Amino acid sequence: MGIPKPLTKEQAPVELHKIYDAIQADLGMVPNIFGVVARFPAALKTFIQFYDTVMSQGNIEAKYKELAYLKTSSINDCRY
Repeated sequence: MGIPKPLTKEQAPVELHKIYDAIQADLGMVPNIFGVVARFPAALKTFIQFYDTVMSQGNIEAKYKELAYLKTSSINDCRY
């Protein structure tokens, strides 16, 4: 089994286009993780709620959350 490729907005189900638009507006791009999870629309809808909560709430500063993303990408030899 190969590595799943992220879906572009055009490839994703129409029901997810608003989510893609919101991510694009918020981040300036749609990171691959969202495109991969979009292969399972119900999972993306749930994941977005989880992601928003993790990134916008809690005691950890946003810069440290971002650093965790960068470090994880580096460890996995993944373009961020």
